[in-house]
Amino acid sequence: MNPTLNRLHTSLPASSQNSRIESIDVLRGLVMVIMALDHVRHLFHSTAFTDNPLNLATTTPALFFTRWITHSCAPIFVFLSGTSIYLQSQRKTKRELSIFLIKRGLWLIFTEVTIVTLGITFNPFYGALILQVIWAIGSSMLILGLLIHLPFRLILSIGLAIVLGHNLLDTPEAVPGFKPGLCWAVLHYPGKYRFAVDHQINYDYPFMPWLGLMLVGYCAGVFFVSTVTRAQRRMILTRTGLGLIAFFILLRFSNTYGDPLVWSPQKNGLFTLLSFINVQKYPPSLLYMCITIGPALLFLAVIESLRNRLTTVMRTFGRTAFFYYIIHWYLIHTLCLIAFLMRGHAWAAIWKIPKAIKFIVPGEGVSLPVVYLIWGLVILTMYPLCRWYDAYKTSHQKQWWLSYL
Repeated sequence: MNPTLNRLHTSLPASSQNSRIESIDVLRGLVMVIMALDHVRHLFHSTAFTDNPLNLATTTPALFFTRWITHSCAPIFVFLSGTSIYLQSQRKTKRELSIFLIKRGLWLIFTEVTIVTLGITFNPFYGALILQVIWAIGSSMLILGLLIHLPFRLILSIGLAIVLGHNLLDTPEAVPGFKPGLCWAVLHYPGKYRFAVDHQINYDYPFMPWLGLMLVGYCAGVFFVSTVTRAQRRMILTRTGLGLIAFFILLRFSNTYGDPLVWSPQKNGLFTLLSFINVQKYPPSLLYMCITIGPALLFLAVIESLRNRLTTVMRTFGRTAFFYYIIHWYLIHTLCLIAFLMRGHAWAAIWKIPKAIKFIVPGEGVSLPVVYLIWGLVILTMYPLCRWYDAYKTSHQKQWWLSYL
């Protein structure tokens, strides 16, 4: 357990007040922009539903990195959610924060199953319920709402134990024919689970590893309180970020623990590097968390002192992240619908395609450069919407429901 975290926590005055840390919003906004690239690729790229962009036998470096760079989105978002919760704990009593987290967690789960699922699939009959990052955040937030009453050191210990130890479950899961029970599946085993003839749950985000990451992010919130100077925070974030990257390199090189996907020499040095950094997201491995959170901490160390047009735009996206997340799915899928009809498909054809996500025909789509063009269009469309919503939130701060968006 990191004694620095506990020492900083215990030294905080009970009434410590914190101004909003803009670097957190900037990083969160950057994550949202990068995340949209992956979602555009997933719905538009010609091989998105016929091949894995991380398949070293068939991918290209450009396609691999287009997918790989977006690996950072979910873990950073979950980690920063925990950090933001800690900063809220400096303004609210534990009881107030606990009630808020439980309510918000339940709301996020409901939103994932209804509003977000519809935006992803465009299937009003809900043939597939999508449980992804919003589910992971909501379920983790719900549990943190219960754990918030525990001592700080115990919360930190639980978080570190999950992050460092959950890959022990990889061993039984690797046994041929392994079938998880319900509890095991919910905690650690992603998959598609059918619960009716025409209905299934697409369960990509088993919540236990994400809970561990949120708890660690919560405890890292002590670095962002007003009693920590900017210079102190920069030093702590830089050392921790570099330490996580070094830990990743050493443990990954050993091929012994931390990720079930072993790396191996490939046809050339570049593809060997791709194999080395190709780590598991579903569920997120220890090494996956290290190689995404480490650079994120370095980014936070650098970005806090920067102010320019780009950081202003990213901060706007970061301050409206949940609004952005919901709207961007509907925007991307609407563009997908338009492309589907422009390719000559009849409206009725969507029900003949046995895919959970509608208006998708496996094998059809656009090239990678066009994916980037569509991504740019999405971001340009989202910015004025998010700027309007940010202004609305700022001018209506007393409306309680806004805290849930």
